[in-house]
Amino acid sequence: MKKLRLPFTLGLLFLLFMCVCPALAQQNNNPLRIAVAGVAHGHLNDVTSRIKRGDFKIVGVYEKDDRMREQNGLSRLVDKKLFYGNLEQMLDETKPEAVVAYGSIRDHLSVVEACAPRGIHVMVEKPLAMNIKHAKQMAKLARKYHILLLTNYETSWYDTNHEAYKIIKDGGIGQITRIQVYDGHQGPFEIGCGKDFTDWLTDPEQNGGGAIIDFGCYGANLATWILNGQRPVSVYATANQQKPGKYPKVEDDATIIVQYPNLTVQLMPSWNWPMNRKDMYVYGEKGYIYQQTGKKMFIQQNGTYIPVSPEPLKTPYNDSFYYLKAAVRGEIEVKPYDLASLENNLIVVEILDAAIKSAKRGKVVYLK
Repeated sequence: MKKLRLPFTLGLLFLLFMCVCPALAQQNNNPLRIAVAGVAHGHLNDVTSRIKRGDFKIVGVYEKDDRMREQNGLSRLVDKKLFYGNLEQMLDETKPEAVVAYGSIRDHLSVVEACAPRGIHVMVEKPLAMNIKHAKQMAKLARKYHILLLTNYETSWYDTNHEAYKIIKDGGIGQITRIQVYDGHQGPFEIGCGKDFTDWLTDPEQNGGGAIIDFGCYGANLATWILNGQRPVSVYATANQQKPGKYPKVEDDATIIVQYPNLTVQLMPSWNWPMNRKDMYVYGEKGYIYQQTGKKMFIQQNGTYIPVSPEPLKTPYNDSFYYLKAAVRGEIEVKPYDLASLENNLIVVEILDAAIKSAKRGKVVYLK
């Protein structure tokens, strides 16, 4: 009889495998159950423009403001019964797999405080938090309850940024010597951002700052990724109010010098560019890369200026919601210092926090 035990056990394992695998496959094919926390963010369009695609399903929407809960971009697309004025109630009744945060940056902490103990994953709009104190509290909760805490940036899905990363890692421009990142536009009011958005975006109590928080985060995120999670030695920033009549409470233009042991990263976030921009120069000892747009880039090598056609990103690495679903369902691994990762974005907030302190004090801030 003992000789029959191994084949019998193997047979049971095979039957179990055959039963479980289709169930897992079906689960992964089902739309991701998502709840939305807050509707005041202008980037809510990321949800409304994708809602009919089928890879996720909105199971609940939380908004504390009565008027905004009735009138928002999701009102026409989601059943009114799924809108809640209480975050905890919404989570308990709708049981989402993940929550996407579209309120103020200050609200990110309260979203994680509600979601983490319930084992619900969270993706926030950039940046992770309004200051380093909030960021550390959020990280502690995410790690304690083993949830994903992701940060979404438009630039994470640019073909050109990933092509630049590949060129750098392949040694195409040699050792990096300097990175310059330009981000911003003419200003939130100037480009027509809605009042619900600008009310908190231009309030340092809800956003943590102005252009530094809004656009400085992009370059800090990309630099941390390119430099494999290296923490800077120091941060020095100058901040200006070029339009104090429009933005009296916050800076609308800044220059941030982020110093590393062997190179300098210069971030130039502004609400006073004459055009929209999210572009980057990466300089090396053998040449440099200019990432101009999400699709257009150049490389200079040995005195030759060469246009580069970046390879299109493959799903799920080409879209925030494809990425979120794949990460939550365990189809991909979010590696340390990936663009959306908690590790990367803790350093981003540390840089932004130091930049705001530096601009106020007029001194270099050295990181511990």
